[in-house]
Amino acid sequence: MGWLWWLGGALLLGIGEMLTLDLLFLMLAGGALGGAVANLIGLPIGWQVAVAAVTSLLLLFALRPWLLRHLRARTPLQETNSAALVGRAASVVATTDAAGGRIKLAGEVWSARSADAGVSFAPGAPVLVRRIDGATAVVEAAQPAPPPDA
Repeated sequence: MGWLWWLGGALLLGIGEMLTLDLLFLMLAGGALGGAVANLIGLPIGWQVAVAAVTSLLLLFALRPWLLRHLRARTPLQETNSAALVGRAASVVATTDAAGGRIKLAGEVWSARSADAGVSFAPGAPVLVRRIDGATAVVEAAQPAPPPDA
């Protein structure tokens, strides 16, 4: 009946994996399944724990990196929240310089400052967000659009 404890542990680790989605608990669940198999073939508890530990380590260091690499290659990283705003165009609402100002970015008014000291942007000027620093957008001059070919 000891294999049921190992199987229960594997199921709990599987549930933990569904909550984290980083493949760590899945590898540990594989180790618990190894412990269950060791119990089924009649090995003593010390050997069962050793089999579970070795199986978990092998899965963690051999299989997990390969799985993560292939998972990330198939699923592109989608930036969210303030990271998704970097590189976007904005419009100056209030004069913006290195000390501060305001811009309209993604339909919202943000506090902003110029990325370069001594550079100031007048209201209505187009700018690009270089980075987000706390709740302040750090902006630079927008590059003018290239002229269309005639």
